[in-house]
Amino acid sequence: MPSPQRICLIGAECSGKTTLAQALAAHFGGLWVPEQLRAFCGQQDRTPRRDEQAAIMRAQFDGEEQVAAQALQTGCGYVFCDGTPLLTAVYSDYYFSDVSLYDCAHALHARYVLTLLLQPDLPWQPDGLQREGESVRAAVHTRIQHALQAMRVPQIEVAGLGEARLQAAILAVETLTC
Repeated sequence: MPSPQRICLIGAECSGKTTLAQALAAHFGGLWVPEQLRAFCGQQDRTPRRDEQAAIMRAQFDGEEQVAAQALQTGCGYVFCDGTPLLTAVYSDYYFSDVSLYDCAHALHARYVLTLLLQPDLPWQPDGLQREGESVRAAVHTRIQHALQAMRVPQIEVAGLGEARLQAAILAVETLTC
């Protein structure tokens, strides 16, 4: 049985990663991996400190490994990753000027067969501890773009609202079978 194809959804805050990952998993009969930063903030009732970034990145990796193993056992062809170790590295860089996580994040990114870069074109909405506003979203999006360009990772940009955004993502995933 072939290994499931891992597809990452990466984007700044309030770019629809969770909603889209769940919708894609439902559409393709795959599984999705929740974003560990969201879980951390919910459990700790705060945002992480600099010294906790590597553990969050590791938790994201571990979560992806667990879901990929489950997908392999159940015959699911796709694993949709809501956030990535690279996103943790970008946030660590943005908030703490800590670039130490990039090398590991770059190496881990090779596991994805497709990178969906979600455009920050959705209306911004507050979401508790994780979201700061339009200016942060724009700055983080730019850093994500630069990181992906530096890695020379092929990516497909996903934009639009509602059903149009979902259809754009579905078409992007379907490029894997063409």
